[in-house]
Amino acid sequence: MFQSVIIGGGYGTGREIVEFFLRHGPVAGILGMLLVTTTVWSVFLAIIFEFTRKFRAYNYRDFFRQLLGRYWFLFEIIFIIYVLIVLAVLSSASGVVFRDDFKLPYILGALIMILLVGFFTYQGSGKIEKFLSWWSFLLYAVYLVFVILAFIKYGDRILNAFARSAPGGNWGVPALKYAFYNLANVMGVIFCIRHIETRKEAFTAGIIAGVIGIIPALLLFVAMTSFYPEIISAEIPSLMAFKQMGIGFLFVSFEIILFGTLIETGTALIHSFNERVFASGIIGEGGQKRLVRPLIAVTFLLLALGLSFFGIIDLIARGYGLISWGFLLVFLLPMSTIGVYKIIKRK
Repeated sequence: MFQSVIIGGGYGTGREIVEFFLRHGPVAGILGMLLVTTTVWSVFLAIIFEFTRKFRAYNYRDFFRQLLGRYWFLFEIIFIIYVLIVLAVLSSASGVVFRDDFKLPYILGALIMILLVGFFTYQGSGKIEKFLSWWSFLLYAVYLVFVILAFIKYGDRILNAFARSAPGGNWGVPALKYAFYNLANVMGVIFCIRHIETRKEAFTAGIIAGVIGIIPALLLFVAMTSFYPEIISAEIPSLMAFKQMGIGFLFVSFEIILFGTLIETGTALIHSFNERVFASGIIGEGGQKRLVRPLIAVTFLLLALGLSFFGIIDLIARGYGLISWGFLLVFLLPMSTIGVYKIIKRK
């Protein structure tokens, strides 16, 4: 579930991998992914899952009321801004795919994504959970085939790219920023923590989630080094890499998978906001909830559509980079101090 939620804003387009890892060189990028991002994800996810289980806080409103008390709204402000940025990235990526690969209007790709996200949010928690889970298996299959074929066709290029690279520069900070902003996506996952019953399960699930979350990014990173450094300037580097492979069925498969991952992330983030609204008691039961779900989705996505015209490169470089420090201050620092203390003290 965590892997499904982060992919759209974390590495589906490949632009995030380029910005936070590959730009600093193949060796530095790998070190950042494995030593920094994976460690931060696994440690924090273990703590977050246990905090969620112990306080039964299955939406971010309840979660942060337990963590920050009356100041819980600080997270909501940053989270809503973040959701809009992510949705803008997703809309922009959809528009670029339709424009560059299908020769259709940019706006059409963005609108189709809006309609599909609205449809899936209408379905409710159970169907969203199944959709996100099963799509991950398809993603893993396509990425695994891609990296194998990349080594078969461009093994020498990949090895030379790593051989010429040295782990110099400040590669740790970008890896931290990447880890910080992606951890906010866990708010789209905590509704599933109802399945977790013990501390051991929570800690184990958190550690595994961090590893599972980074593996597709790692596979994509290694394959993209085949086209390093030219790939750094690509708007959607993952599409460029698949296209350069020259294998038609693989490229079409990835386009389908990519579009699905964009829908996954958009659905999960908006669902997390829906869960927060419903937990507040503002909305009634039954049919009223069913109508409000897609209405909230479409409202978010239309706002994000306006932001998407800033372009995917600027949104990722500036938007994600800045928002990561906000999440560090109102989420991760309190989680590692107040959150740990409350987990230990609560009976």
